[in-house]
Amino acid sequence: MSGGVDIVCVGAHPDDVEIGMGGTVAAMVAEGLAVAIVDLTDGEPTPAGTHETRLAEASEAARILGITERRTLTLPNRALFDTPEARKELAEVFRELRPATVFAPYPLDAHPDHVAAAAIADGARFWAKFTKTDMRGEPHYPARLYRYMAVHLRLVREPSFVVDVSAHLPAKLEALAAYRSQFAANPANSGLVETMADVARSWGRAIGVEAGEPFFADEPVGIASIAQLV
Repeated sequence: MSGGVDIVCVGAHPDDVEIGMGGTVAAMVAEGLAVAIVDLTDGEPTPAGTHETRLAEASEAARILGITERRTLTLPNRALFDTPEARKELAEVFRELRPATVFAPYPLDAHPDHVAAAAIADGARFWAKFTKTDMRGEPHYPARLYRYMAVHLRLVREPSFVVDVSAHLPAKLEALAAYRSQFAANPANSGLVETMADVARSWGRAIGVEAGEPFFADEPVGIASIAQLV
């Protein structure tokens, strides 16, 4: 795809977006929104993965969620930093795809790549609007940025809002299971898919539904209609 989308979801690695907001991605696609996922790295090396395996797994997960636009940037796994080069690479994607909304990782995490991805998304959002620049594309500033939680810390934070993903929890779990090299083939992570199901059900109980996913906003969240609230 080349052209505009409504939403861009940024992850440090393939599977980050699925862990933090896979149900919401499926829900947005079902609503007719054009959604893209941008993985800043290929996530390799890992104990059971390869570059080719991760790309294939990410493609399968995208298919399950209904995503037709997924990109893997050239930034290095395990050495991801908020640099001018990283900001530029992601900002050029924003200038090309021109999303109204960006979802990015929660900025507090034990995993340095996740912390860096949060900062890169912030910086790229700002850089994307530059006029005097050698970046490709026309200036564009995504109007909204929200954060999803896929962290390596046992954090409990008060979210800005929780999305009802009850109808899309099966798709989220199926998309996560597509990452066989990371979960089924890795004993250390073999229980993660079921853990994510439990987490989603816990957030669902908080808003009176079967399953939910929490999000965090740096600015006030406006709503168009009170009738849309769960």
